[in-house]
Amino acid sequence: MVTQVTATNASATEPETWFLARQDLATLIARLRDGGRQVIGPTVRDGAIMLDEIDSVDALPVGWSIDNAPGRARLVETGNQRTFDQPPGPTSWKQWTYPPRVTQLAWEGEERQPRLEASPSAPKAFVGVRACEIAALGVQDRVLLAGPVADPDYVARRRDNLVVAVECAVAGGTCFCTSMGTGPELRDGFDLALSELHDGFVVRVGTPAGQRAIAGLPLLPTTADQVSQAQASVARVRATMGEPLPMEGVPERLIAAAESPRWAEIAERCLSCTNCTLVCPTCFCSSVTQRSDLDGEAATAERKWDSCFTLDFARVAGGNFRTRTEDRYRQWLTHKFGTWWPQFGSSGCVGCGRCIAWCPVGIDVREEVMAVSATAPAVPAAPAVPAVPAVPGVPTPVTKAVVEPRGVATPNELPWAQAMVVDSWRETADVVTLRLNTDDARLLAGQPGQFVMAGLPAVSAPPISVSRFHGDGLELTIRAAGPATAQITSLERGATLALRGPLGRGWPVEMAEGRDVMIITGGIGLAPLRPLIDALLAKRDRIARIHLAYGARTPADRLFTAELDRLAQSGVMDIAQTVDRAGPEWLGRVGVVTQVIDRVMCSCDRTIAFICGPERMMQATVDVLHERGVPDERIFVTLERHMDCGVGLCGHCQLGRFFVCKDGPVFSLAELGPGFEIEGL
Repeated sequence: MVTQVTATNASATEPETWFLARQDLATLIARLRDGGRQVIGPTVRDGAIMLDEIDSVDALPVGWSIDNAPGRARLVETGNQRTFDQPPGPTSWKQWTYPPRVTQLAWEGEERQPRLEASPSAPKAFVGVRACEIAALGVQDRVLLAGPVADPDYVARRRDNLVVAVECAVAGGTCFCTSMGTGPELRDGFDLALSELHDGFVVRVGTPAGQRAIAGLPLLPTTADQVSQAQASVARVRATMGEPLPMEGVPERLIAAAESPRWAEIAERCLSCTNCTLVCPTCFCSSVTQRSDLDGEAATAERKWDSCFTLDFARVAGGNFRTRTEDRYRQWLTHKFGTWWPQFGSSGCVGCGRCIAWCPVGIDVREEVMAVSATAPAVPAAPAVPAVPAVPGVPTPVTKAVVEPRGVATPNELPWAQAMVVDSWRETADVVTLRLNTDDARLLAGQPGQFVMAGLPAVSAPPISVSRFHGDGLELTIRAAGPATAQITSLERGATLALRGPLGRGWPVEMAEGRDVMIITGGIGLAPLRPLIDALLAKRDRIARIHLAYGARTPADRLFTAELDRLAQSGVMDIAQTVDRAGPEWLGRVGVVTQVIDRVMCSCDRTIAFICGPERMMQATVDVLHERGVPDERIFVTLERHMDCGVGLCGHCQLGRFFVCKDGPVFSLAELGPGFEIEGL
């Protein structure tokens, strides 16, 4: 007869696994709740198995499972008394770590200084977490916690989670964790791991917190037969899923297949309904909604889940970068399985199969990944996905991922600074320059080409390039293209504007030394280049020649006209201007800006080019520069994308493997590669 022991009495020589009788699971759940934790677990609700708060073991889905296949998921009775015999349901744990709606900022008081809203701190216990879902939590940790900038709300919500994981005993018809190297075996990331048998659970301890959670429970040392049953159960799940997909090299092939005809074929079925992104446990794209009271005295900024399948996701003032369904599906699939690797060091997919089961038209991502990647040209192979042993031994205790802020900056450490409007003037009919004073050291240390997020209560905070830096402030040159920019450009002297930055990567001014410089721009594109011109003129004796080719729609749409005239007259740089349309008062050139480039004489073997403008204009300019022999390594562009955060956390500004806000907005063509000219990327 086996003697009953408690976990607190266990010594280093006693078993690493324990047996918890089925009826004693209720004691564990009660222990977690009595410890002050909100317990979240699977429960039957709304005709499905959903993750929700549970108040006792009776809320768990005993005797229920999910029968799923592409485009289908239905609740079924199993006829047994097992608790966790289900594949993943439509909800995931990110609903609690990264909720659908969170208030981020509040604007209050006379100064209207935005302050970060405090996150709830109630600790939680997640019960019934699968191996693929532990992998999903790890993926979101790498994105929202371990990157250059962390999301403070996520940090707070992940700080004290207790993870009670469950080894899979059944596989759904859409599961493919074996292909992604994420399961079905539990290897790490848990505090406690349960392997369900007919009469109870084999328990493994992963962390000291897990050890404390089971202290005093009526646990028995496991027998060899119980351990063998647990191993055999998960081995059957692995076998049920069949041969893993051949994922080696897929990320590179997907990225290379940006112009595959398969995207259009998928788009004929895809509804752009966003179901796949809503049920995905790793998708993190979000947008910000502004709210205010009726008198405007108080306002909040609320972050909410968004999807790259929505039409507005890639909308900017100058248009929309992804108007077609095929562009949006390509963005999602290529990011999930391809560009996630260079951005975060892993795949963005964990093989849970939710996107397949809850796709209304039954698009099977497994099939599409293989079909699209097969159309790509030959590319170097990616590192192989680590294999998981088919029948693992009893693992030793593991270290759960630490989810504390590890010295990284957070949006709270990139604070909103107040700047005062000391002057403003109109450049054109719809463009205004604001002269702002601030004592914020970060803003004053900005570099040419960087931008700021500019905030006012109850309106969105748009990204705005700095058009000039001063010792006591900066200038923003803004076109009134929507409600937010219209309100900002209407600010009067003495008004305050909240700024966060400087953000992004600027122009490589140091590369211009000893070279001929060509600056090509159009319309308001001159504003982000103005600090570059200032920096070049400050080291004029170290630069060969400076040429500016500037185009505008009409003479009245040109920026900084008096300033350009003074520079041209001084002879410090060559300036050529052209307009698309002109009246009798215009005596200069008429035509597109690329025609001006043809007239510029320069030593193209030592030329460096800086370009800003609409993407079609920049693409045409690049073609001319290529004809002149200027290599991609010396052609730099600044890109416009939708940005809600400015630090790579909202997902809107993705371009291939880059987030324009933090990896740019300035790029060399050598970095961008062919993606610069692919429509809808």
